[in-house]
Amino acid sequence: MSAAGYILAINLLVAGLFAGAFGLIGTYDKVRVPARWIALSFLLAAANFAVEWSVSAVDHPRLVVFTAFAISLAGLAVLNVGILKHYAVPIPWRLLAGLFVVSLALNLAIYDMPRASFLRVLLYQAPYVAVQATAALLLLRVPDKRPLDLALLGLLAAGALHFLAKPFFAVVFGAGDRPQSYVDSIYALISQSMGAVLIVAVGLMIAVILVRDLLIDATAKSETDALTGLLNRRGFEQRVPQVVRLMAETRLPASIVLCDLDHFKMVNDSYGHAGGDLVIRAFAARLAEARAESHIVGRIGGEEFAVLLPGANVAAARLFAEGIRSAFAAAAVPGLPETMRFAASFGVAELQVHDTMSDMLRRADIALYAAKNAGRNRVRVAPPGARDGGERRAHRPAR
Repeated sequence: MSAAGYILAINLLVAGLFAGAFGLIGTYDKVRVPARWIALSFLLAAANFAVEWSVSAVDHPRLVVFTAFAISLAGLAVLNVGILKHYAVPIPWRLLAGLFVVSLALNLAIYDMPRASFLRVLLYQAPYVAVQATAALLLLRVPDKRPLDLALLGLLAAGALHFLAKPFFAVVFGAGDRPQSYVDSIYALISQSMGAVLIVAVGLMIAVILVRDLLIDATAKSETDALTGLLNRRGFEQRVPQVVRLMAETRLPASIVLCDLDHFKMVNDSYGHAGGDLVIRAFAARLAEARAESHIVGRIGGEEFAVLLPGANVAAARLFAEGIRSAFAAAAVPGLPETMRFAASFGVAELQVHDTMSDMLRRADIALYAAKNAGRNRVRVAPPGARDGGERRAHRPAR
């Protein structure tokens, strides 16, 4: 077996392994669709290598060569569809279908051209260049690309260039005087070697990106409250300390608002837990509508919520809380009687010099229960020196 033949065999094995790996990754919902497309592309790549290997074994290889080309081009197109689907890029189906049909016709038309002809090899590789370049250009438009995404974009561009370089290698080293001698040529060795490097690089890069996004999704789910879509207590407590430290270091103001739904036990007793969930969702929706991009909003307990407002002093935070309070108290809750209204109490505290997150939360907690003791459905601001939450806990009012 020639050196190029060995590389063909290695490429076939590698493609098969990647097909299995992406099939496994495709069992996870977050990346199911793109991973399965990519798994299919590597299956087609493996099939192409097997067909190319068989070219030298037949006397009349025209159909085999055409089949290898069709499978190879389809595999490349499917790979790019999978990548674009992962980035939620609209797929140019008509363009890809048109390229594929024209490419098949072109492949048949150039079969009898001299194999050493630069034009023939260029026309043979042109469809691969077009498909790969199309995917790279579409991916280039994706916003907020991270370093790994940029690396994948670079590999796709390198893939297009490698196809474009093949005609030069074919002219310099010779592609064999007939299809059966291709596998024994130096050109085949170079072509398959470049293909092996790219298939491994692209496969590994896509796998790393998919696994990265799976981990990001898993982390987000572990920090997100399933009922409201806001941060849960864990997610809130992980984000707040670093913001508090940054505000303290830069001497910029920051405030926190604690919110607690009033008489929530009565809501559950009257409308059941399903009704209580509707009220929680409605209040969370008010918070989500009112928050700015910099705000950190979380559901930190059953009917308790917290909002950190970086850059806001206590006056601004109080206005924010009053806006939420009045809007929530005035609106009906979808799914519950139209005449029913619900309310919440709010405690506000501003970050002070040498404050920790616990200090600020404690003062906001004191203010919250001052609002409860004052009759509920109101906002109270913690006095600057209030740090001891013991008194509030000893006199916690019924919710």
